[in-house]
Amino acid sequence: MNGLAPGGPTALSPERDASLAELEAKLDVRFRDRSLLHTALVHGSVGSDARSRHGDNYERLEFLGDAVLNLAVSDHLYRMFPTRLEGDLARLRASVVSEGPLAHVARALDLGRYLVLGRGEEKGGGRGRASLLADALEALVGAVYVDSGYGVAHHCVMRWFAEDLARLEEPGEGDYKSQLQELVQQRERRLPRYRIIGQEGPDHNRMFVAVVEVGGRVLGEGRGRSKKEAEQAAAQEALVQLRRGQAG
Repeated sequence: MNGLAPGGPTALSPERDASLAELEAKLDVRFRDRSLLHTALVHGSVGSDARSRHGDNYERLEFLGDAVLNLAVSDHLYRMFPTRLEGDLARLRASVVSEGPLAHVARALDLGRYLVLGRGEEKGGGRGRASLLADALEALVGAVYVDSGYGVAHHCVMRWFAEDLARLEEPGEGDYKSQLQELVQQRERRLPRYRIIGQEGPDHNRMFVAVVEVGGRVLGEGRGRSKKEAEQAAAQEALVQLRRGQAG
């Protein structure tokens, strides 16, 4: 079932319309054009019979939503961390808008329940696949932006990602190596090990690349203008991954 009524390309079936109204209540967002919300949840595996005036599937909205999401998070980080360098801000942003965090938010919103999938994707467990959920969440942000503008889309991003953003703002979050050491010792009773694995860029703008390992497993990789900065960045990435796994 594609969710469209026989009467026209943008007419939703009563069942689909009711389902989307339920999702709107969860999102605390009311769409002026509910067919936008529908399109944001249609996967590319669905045939063209699911077409609406917004496209066959969520891919165009995903493209737009990715840009809106990155702008909203970048703006937040720029204002919250006025002394941070571009590279550090980019790493912080990546820790929020990468596939894992996106899928985590999508699951919290129960987005998989409302997806429209082709038969093969349905049988293959697409509703729970992290990459698919992350794409659908980006498309959802794009749909909110098209329907209600940047202000509402920004508000949604800040609300949906509040937990991730708050974690970045915790006092003392800059000392990632100490935090990682404490966490790893609690879990595995061993110490993390750091290695500088390379250098990038010209001499006047040298960037070091570091990895952090525990028991031979690489937990994080980071870059910085000094070896210490690169190690801190690697520890930060490892902390994000470990905490995300604990939360999931």
